[in-house]
Amino acid sequence: MAEELRAVHWTGTSLALIDQTVLPHRTETMDVRDVDTLVDAIRRLVVRGAPAIGAAGAYGVALALLQGEREGWPADEVRAAVARVREARPTAVNLMVCVDRVMTRFDEGLDAVLEEAAAVQREDVEANRAMGAYGADWLLERVGADRPLRVLTHCNTGALATTGWGTALGVIRELHARGRLEVVYADETRPLLQGSRLTAWELVQEGIPHYVQADGAAAGTILRGEVDAAVVGADRIAANGDTANKVGTVGVALACADAGIPFLVAAPTTTVDLATKTGDDIHIELRGEDEVLEWGGLRTAPAGSRGHNPAFDVTPGRLVTGLVTERGVLEVASGQLPADHLK
Repeated sequence: MAEELRAVHWTGTSLALIDQTVLPHRTETMDVRDVDTLVDAIRRLVVRGAPAIGAAGAYGVALALLQGEREGWPADEVRAAVARVREARPTAVNLMVCVDRVMTRFDEGLDAVLEEAAAVQREDVEANRAMGAYGADWLLERVGADRPLRVLTHCNTGALATTGWGTALGVIRELHARGRLEVVYADETRPLLQGSRLTAWELVQEGIPHYVQADGAAAGTILRGEVDAAVVGADRIAANGDTANKVGTVGVALACADAGIPFLVAAPTTTVDLATKTGDDIHIELRGEDEVLEWGGLRTAPAGSRGHNPAFDVTPGRLVTGLVTERGVLEVASGQLPADHLK
């Protein structure tokens, strides 16, 4: 399933996105033909996950060119439309990196832009497969267990969050393929339940045994000794190894540190932002209050309450036991920093 599932797909004239807001109950595809629709899809999490957003942004340059041709835009207006795509989600650096990469070929025209966007997509799948193998090797050596592993993960980092296979979930899939995975604990991931709606859906498709648990249960599950390692993704990694990921991740890292088990971050090198020195410099997106004050359109908090809804938190590099990219594993907590190894 992971080989066939494509969250982002160029049809030849438009961008097809699996609508992740309606999973797991319905599987629908959104046909995107203009920039406004793409920006809205990125902001509403129709497409989500740093690598998938990056690929969507790459093809967004092509959408802007096609829309500009249809509507008679001058080049400056097309570039302004691309800028809106680039800025649709501020925390995930892949969106900006991939848009900037494709824009280097903007002046060559649509075919060149599409060629570069396709390369972004192809390289992401290749990177994910390499990450899966490196991460599985490292975990098996690090944990040293003579039995299948019990792994906890947070949010969704599978084929839905990438252009195929997955980052952290790619590591989990690799363990499963080797017969070295016992069970996955999938945090539900508040407030939009990417873990229970999306990760669990992917695990069901693969026949991987798992439990869905409340985010607040994760630390207790770890400290009770029910987990051998945690594997998560990332939306931006600073030069010192500080890692921004879906809110709730830092609590998992703290529990892993206390329990003395590995906390592994899986992300492609496009997620590493050497221009961001530390996690203090990462912009944390604040989402709408209604996502935490309401459920299914029904108010669950008192009318006088306000909502605090950061979409991400930052895990200090000292808590990141390992960072696996397509190049291998850096043991960040032991001093192997992205700034030193990925320049």
